[in-house]
Amino acid sequence: MADSSDRKPTIIDVAARAGVSIKTVSRVINDEPHVSAAMRERVRQAVNELGFEANESARGMRSLTPEKSYVVAQLYGDPGGAYTSDVQIGLLSRCHYFGYHLVVEELDYQSPDIERRTKDLVRRLKLDGAVLTAPLTDNEIVLGVLDDAGVPYVRVAPVTELRHLPSVKIDEKRAAYQLTQHLLAFGHSRIGFVRGLPNHSATLLRFAGFEQAMHEAGLTIDPSLIEDGGFRYHAAMPGAQRLLDRSDRPTAIFASNDEMAAAVITVAHELGLKLPDDCSIVGFDDISTSEMLWPSLTTVRQPVERLGAAAGDLLFTRLSPLGGPSLNGNSWPDPAPHQILPHDIVLRASTAPLKRGKTK
Repeated sequence: MADSSDRKPTIIDVAARAGVSIKTVSRVINDEPHVSAAMRERVRQAVNELGFEANESARGMRSLTPEKSYVVAQLYGDPGGAYTSDVQIGLLSRCHYFGYHLVVEELDYQSPDIERRTKDLVRRLKLDGAVLTAPLTDNEIVLGVLDDAGVPYVRVAPVTELRHLPSVKIDEKRAAYQLTQHLLAFGHSRIGFVRGLPNHSATLLRFAGFEQAMHEAGLTIDPSLIEDGGFRYHAAMPGAQRLLDRSDRPTAIFASNDEMAAAVITVAHELGLKLPDDCSIVGFDDISTSEMLWPSLTTVRQPVERLGAAAGDLLFTRLSPLGGPSLNGNSWPDPAPHQILPHDIVLRASTAPLKRGKTK
């Protein structure tokens, strides 16, 4: 039965109907070996049911497939602990479905030779496409190399959307604003903040949300209560020590990821503080260990695996030769697709109302 919609069925539709990868559909269409008889029958049945123009498509696939490596890269400049691996899990699930291989590569965004290294990477791997996580999402040198090489890419969690480049993200500024409002509603006004890496979108957006909530509450942010933690447990320990080992310590601390929040909790225990009575602590990301901490951590839950999967769906729809409009190089439809996924504020035991007698 043919598809009744006006849109012609594509190779993506056939792959979805047959429950196989695009690469498998291509092999069947081109009568290539290494496909089982049962698999061939499933694909051919899907082609017939959808009314897919197999002969015309096969000719297109024969001309286009030899130029494809079926390799895409996840490029990151900050290992990001669980965040980077969770993005990878989501992206890998889409690679398996669409029949692509995934390589994961780190690029030191602070290196003076990042342009050369990016060019070497693109040339060596012969990339069909890439997914970038922060801070590479906003690195003009890396984006320029990919553009010049004609490599399509999707940005995960950029600071700003660019009309011509696709992106997926949550509203990190809004999430940080809401989490700060939670602390303010509990009566806290003297709130410390632990920032992440400089020039990282999460660092900028999460602090901006904190700043907005504080200003709207008529509060002035004390610069001496702002520390840097580089999104790392051990890197955040000195700043946590400075915040908590002062006579006028804050009554609450917003660590802008869960790994740094864990460092704050550890230091608090070492100093003999009672949590959350002596200090409320919040984090961001809701990594697996957040619920295991004592006290369990109030945080922002963002669907990191879904971010990776959504980025993969955008990229592979673009890469499919027959999956959409004819596009050259790294061109995308105007405007390019942008997705904002939902987040949740997860309330646990690490926050509590300000005790009477405590300094606000």
